Amino acid sequence: MSTIVLGLSGALNHDPSAALYIDDKLVAAAEEERFIRDKHAKNHMPYEAAKFCIQQAGIKPEDIDVVAIPFAPIPLIGNEGRLHFAKRYWYAPDRALDVLFNGNRRYRRYRNRIFELLTNLGIDHKKIEFEPVEHHLAHASSAYHLSGFTEKTAIMGVDGKGEYATTFFGYGENGKIHKIKEFYDPDSLGGLYGAITEYLGFEMLDGEYKVMGMAPYGDPTKYDLSRLVDFDGKEFRINTDYANVIGLRRWKDEKGKGYYFTPKLIEWLGPKREGDIADDPYIHYAASIQDLYETVVLKLMDYYLGDIIRETGKMAFSGGGALNVKLNQKIIAGGDVKELYVQPASGDAGTAVGAASYVLAKRGIQPEKMEHVYLGPSYTNEEVIAACAKHEAEPKWQKIDNVSETIAKVLADGHPVAWFQGRMEFGPRALGGRSIIGCPSVPGIADRINEQIKFRERWRPFCPSMLDRVADEMFKVDHPAPFMTFTFEVNEEWKDRVPEVVHEDGTARAQAVKQDAHPRYYAMLEELEKLTGNGVCLNTSLNRRGEPMVCAPVDALNMFFGSDLQYLIMEDILVVKDEAKSLADILAS
Repeated sequence: MSTIVLGLSGALNHDPSAALYIDDKLVAAAEEERFIRDKHAKNHMPYEAAKFCIQQAGIKPEDIDVVAIPFAPIPLIGNEGRLHFAKRYWYAPDRALDVLFNGNRRYRRYRNRIFELLTNLGIDHKKIEFEPVEHHLAHASSAYHLSGFTEKTAIMGVDGKGEYATTFFGYGENGKIHKIKEFYDPDSLGGLYGAITEYLGFEMLDGEYKVMGMAPYGDPTKYDLSRLVDFDGKEFRINTDYANVIGLRRWKDEKGKGYYFTPKLIEWLGPKREGDIADDPYIHYAASIQDLYETVVLKLMDYYLGDIIRETGKMAFSGGGALNVKLNQKIIAGGDVKELYVQPASGDAGTAVGAASYVLAKRGIQPEKMEHVYLGPSYTNEEVIAACAKHEAEPKWQKIDNVSETIAKVLADGHPVAWFQGRMEFGPRALGGRSIIGCPSVPGIADRINEQIKFRERWRPFCPSMLDRVADEMFKVDHPAPFMTFTFEVNEEWKDRVPEVVHEDGTARAQAVKQDAHPRYYAMLEELEKLTGNGVCLNTSLNRRGEPMVCAPVDALNMFFGSDLQYLIMEDILVVKDEAKSLADILAS
């Protein structure tokens, strides 16, 4: 008899998601934001996501054996987390006392909300096994158990925080995860990066990758931010005179909104950044915090995991901090890590997969290797046509026979295309399921997408998707890159061949596409290679600024008609605006 496990995340009031395993197979996984069209779905539970997973699996709610959540009760004695929190936050005695005497309040509240959610889904929580998993163990499992590594594997988790832990070092062996060291709130490198993200004018838990994108424009030596962290090579302590603060220490803007940095930081570095311009001194602050983050993480990694890494060369990495692709580049460049597996949904949405995979492994079932993230909904041509028929813009559409060849010609002619194919991706990266694509050898295509379609900051980079065999030629380092979780230095020849996807520092955040993972996307890249000599396309997520990635055909149509895009391909259905160059003219050229 099969074991069916439903993982549900959302304990931290953002990025709720659901994932469903039948035995070792991850059948479905999706984020709630995509269904309700609210980025990060703050303060929501993953109702629509869970409902989709159950439907996709073709099961009934009562068939579920185990519900796993990535949040667990933490004892006062036997775990340092609560005592550490109370000691370090004693300047806010209401919070410190609450943690000492009522430290699992958030867990109980979340558990009750989960039980209410299960009832709404038609699941009797008294008839299933309910298993809470510590947040950082869920992160660790999402990376280690899905990596496919069979050797002893170093495991690192860097996050804002879960229950109380913020940073995890351990190892996996024979399917079991062992803790070596944890750090606890407020001593959080992810929290520090998030606090500086807020200071630099972006939203915490959303704008960290913007800081990372800004960093190459600055000089990390121009401003020394090392006073933010007391660090001796094996222990670190965040300086709460400046960051990772709660209560009255927070800096508040004129509207009374509180931030995770202090007025003292403003006195030191100047006013909080506003607007979209990447300018002095803020580009240098971005470069400096990125450099500080990399330095501390790499030294901690070596101290706690170095022996294991040098023994087997394998490492698994998760938590929001694992989405820092520049850090991941440095880890690989160090030489000791021969293969680094970064969970593609490393943020908190991925803990739904992590909690579910953890309870599977606990029951002696090894989850299968995560080869792709196409785990969301897909739609038929008939459903696409029905969406077009209902849409207020009255889109003109046609069914085309050879999608890959036709779209490659549109791209080579200099036009960006909204590309909606197969199952939606799980995680923050568009990987050819819900993407905007362009030809990276066409001058100005990146600026055009930035200004006219994405409506985002001009200095943000775009990423390349490429045939997997092209990655070996394009990059200076040979390492698996299926999920856009790494940046690589681009070889000089390719900087000239595909300049629109090379960042300011000469790197690119790559997706090496495998044919069996996404046959149609791969075929399109092959056709583009025939036309341009480069099996590479520019790829960015199919959404506008501030919106979640599109999920359903109606979402794609809304996004399409709310932008200057001219071409939208959904499965075999091509939608073209009146002002667009005709398809016949493109194919004839």
